[in-house]
Amino acid sequence: MNTADQYLKAIYLIERTGDGPAATGELAEMLAVSPASVNEMVGKLEERGLVEHEKYKGASLTDDGIARAEDALQTYCIIERFLYNVLDVEDFREEAGALEAVIDDTVAERLDTIIDRRSECPDCFDAEADACALLEAEEPAD
Repeated sequence: MNTADQYLKAIYLIERTGDGPAATGELAEMLAVSPASVNEMVGKLEERGLVEHEKYKGASLTDDGIARAEDALQTYCIIERFLYNVLDVEDFREEAGALEAVIDDTVAERLDTIIDRRSECPDCFDAEADACALLEAEEPAD
């Protein structure tokens, strides 16, 4: 997943939890980047037809942007499930966040063949918790 996909995923999640476009400040906070970086990338995404940006209101995904964001979210979920189910990584969410920027579609597809991904993915992702709701339910109680 590349940086553009991370932005699309962030906009998608903010739009799912909010009641409107993703504000620059929200995106900057979620992605741990500067507002100037957000403005630059949103401009590039808008040029590609993936985002519609209205000054002072925020960014909204186009239909193509939604499709790309859902693919990016699914890749994240695949990584998360692989780390949890196959490698038994304790801090799988933190690791998945670090890996999502460097795992490409080919690797994600190969990982997907060896995990038990639910058919609900990526709709199972709880945007407010920033985690897969189904994976959360599978975690053993402490």
